[in-house]
Amino acid sequence: MPEILTAPLTVSFPFTRSLGPVQSAFLTGLRERTVLGVRTSDGRILVPPVEYDPVTAEEIRDLAEVAPTGTVTTWAWNPAPRGNQPLRTPFAWVLVRLDGADTALLHALDAPGPHAVRTGMRVRIRWAPERTGAITDIGCFEPYEGEECGNPAAPHDGAFDDPVTGIVTPARLDYTYTPGRAMSRHLAALAEHRITGERCPSCRKVHVPPRGVCPTCGVPTTEQTEVGPHGTVTTFCVVNIKAKGAGIDVPYVYAHIALDGADLALHARIGGIPYDEVRMGMRVAPVWTGDARHPDHFRPTGEPDAAYDAYKELL
Repeated sequence: MPEILTAPLTVSFPFTRSLGPVQSAFLTGLRERTVLGVRTSDGRILVPPVEYDPVTAEEIRDLAEVAPTGTVTTWAWNPAPRGNQPLRTPFAWVLVRLDGADTALLHALDAPGPHAVRTGMRVRIRWAPERTGAITDIGCFEPYEGEECGNPAAPHDGAFDDPVTGIVTPARLDYTYTPGRAMSRHLAALAEHRITGERCPSCRKVHVPPRGVCPTCGVPTTEQTEVGPHGTVTTFCVVNIKAKGAGIDVPYVYAHIALDGADLALHARIGGIPYDEVRMGMRVAPVWTGDARHPDHFRPTGEPDAAYDAYKELL
């Protein structure tokens, strides 16, 4: 049985958003220990606020202040908090309808165990010691013995000193990738400095890297065939922005390369030549470094350029 390959992968990036008047007032208000909602045309108070009425789709900006106390409408216990979650100890995720609001806000409830949480329980905001204008300014909710506040939401103009106008939120996804049989065979060949594809039994095209199925005919592919290693640059772009953590100086060229014998172009970096000398039709070959499984880059072979008709179908 062939080795089952797996690899841990992480996709992460900072998501930057500029804020409009409603979200700016809401987050700035949290920094000032004030919770704001927005009033819809039918008089409901939405917390957290939105910029458009979910019923009529009209723009809404009528802000109102609600109380920092509320009632749990539903909950779920989290016995093993993950990194960057609101609390390090087990806690409950709760939907809380703050007094004066008509909708519920999702956040964490600090409780000694699931036995201490129930729908309908009263809670209040525990503010973070240091607040910057983010939802994390609400450190969490905590149990509260007081009765529901009977006062309606109070109108608020949303004006604060030094308003928050934008936020940067880190987005991250951690997962384990399993390539499957077709890609595993391809990766095993790459470890031997060979490049393989799979031939479709119907259209006879060779696809690199293989997918285990022909993307055109939709039939399984099992016939392996070796391609390249030489190939032709079909098209390319010049990269001028350095990727975080990448040890490649800019500018550099990323290209689509049609390997000899393949009917699908793959993409790779072009090296060994100034970026402004890379051209369509240039003949290239892979360069492996050390014990790397993948080629580090492709370099020019010195062969005459390929004729356009030889690769125009692979653009």
